[in-house]
This record gives sequence, structure tokens and C-alpha cells, in this order.
Amino acid sequence: MTRVDKAIIIAAGRGRRLMPYTDEMPKCLVPVDHRSILGIQVDAFRAHGVRDIVLIRGYLGDVLAARTGEVGGGIRFVDNREWEHNNILESLFCAEDEIDGPVLLTYSDIIFTPEVVGALMAADGDISLIIDRAFRDVYEGRSDHPLPEAEVADLDERGLVRRVGKRALPPDEAFGEFIGLARLSAAGAAWMRQAWRELGAAYRGREAEPFQRAPSFRAAYLTDMLQHLIDAGRPVHPVAIDGQWREIDTVQDLERARAMLGSAKETWR
Repeated sequence: MTRVDKAIIIAAGRGRRLMPYTDEMPKCLVPVDHRSILGIQVDAFRAHGVRDIVLIRGYLGDVLAARTGEVGGGIRFVDNREWEHNNILESLFCAEDEIDGPVLLTYSDIIFTPEVVGALMAADGDISLIIDRAFRDVYEGRSDHPLPEAEVADLDERGLVRRVGKRALPPDEAFGEFIGLARLSAAGAAWMRQAWRELGAAYRGREAEPFQRAPSFRAAYLTDMLQHLIDAGRPVHPVAIDGQWREIDTVQDLERARAMLGSAKETWR
């Protein structure tokens, strides 16, 4: 197992679907139990020795700076000054210099147990994705964020990820859902940085044109980059789990997560 000391959290967006909770705080600071979303993530990372946490901030970034002491401090910030005009992929590459591997990447609106982080830390691949095989259970009764919005994935004959992303394939054909938590080795990080530079040059002056499944290059998701790398022949490895995480994208998601943690506290310590 290669030691991983760093995690990058992409936390620049507004989180409109969690309003009014996000009226005065970034999405990652919304409380779930006695901790915020960010606090649950940090606890899971620190349980495995990940101490260097880089947080990409945008919306209400000053609030993040003022309140990170609530999770023990030690968080470094990178600013996405264009957060109102870009999406997850461009936001991530505001921290390009930090993507040096081995490194963990995560969305800021998911919670997961330390066991999920442990499974990812033990992964051997240069690019490894946590993929939940039991994802359909999460979507039962999830009317505000329905199943077609899942970032689903399937595997090829070698057991590597073949397709990943929203609408990448019909959900009933999927192996599972990419939860938004990934690990890059030094080589995997180098592949991603190289691809970003090449894509930046190719899309210069035409950032409004489509990229992969995104309507424009500026609106691209992390999964669009992952699919680009897969299409270029880079191996992307699945790390399969069955539950032990939740996305908190809507008020309904938040209420469901609070109820879940309230009934399974020991699992999430």
C-alpha cells in the first residue's frame, strides 16, 4: 500500500439545491450530525493519516477560511475566482500544482466512512475510482435527485472502467455509481495534468464547444476528464463498495443523511 498524505476537496460551487442552508455558508459546511459534510470527510481522511488537505474554494470562500477550525484546522486553500462560470473539472485544475500524486480527490458534497477511504488507499491502480455497486438502493425514494443523474460506470472485459459519467449508459446496465472519490498515483496525476494542458491548448478560444458529455469545455465534470483518459487508453480501476456513503445535493438528501447517521452512529465514527 502506497502512503497517501494529501486530499484535494473541490468545494467552489454554490449548492443551490441545498438552499436555504447554503444562503450563508458553502455546501461543505452544512451540518449533518454534530459535524459538517466537511468534518465527516476530514475525519475519514485523518483516520488513514491524510493530514494535508487542500480545499478549492469559491462561493463564500471567506466563510470557509473563518470556520475550518471547526474541523481541526490544517486546511490549505486554493481559490477558484471563476466559480460562477466554470464547473468541477476547471475548478479542480485551479489546484493544478497540487495534483502531484499520490493524492485523493473528492467532491465536497459527499460523506463516506473511514472504511471507504481505506479501500481506496489500498488500491493498486494509477487512477482508481470508488464505485458503489449498491447505488440503486440510495435512489429509492430520492425524488429530488433521481437515478438518471447518477454518475454511473461499467467495466470492460479486463475489469477496468469502460464508461463513466451522467448518462454514460443506462443505469440498469451499470456496474455501479462513481461516488466522486478517487485516488491518483504519481503517474496517474501526471497523465491528468498532461491531458489538461493538451485540452486547454485544443480548446483555447472555443471553450463553449462540447467536451465529452459536457455541453461545453468550461462546464465539464471530472468524469469527462476520466472518460477522455479512458478513451486515450489510460487504465482506470474500480474500487467496489456497497453503500457506506451518501451524496448530499438537495434538502431531501440532507434529511435522509441525518436520519441514516442517527440510526448508525458507530458505523460513521
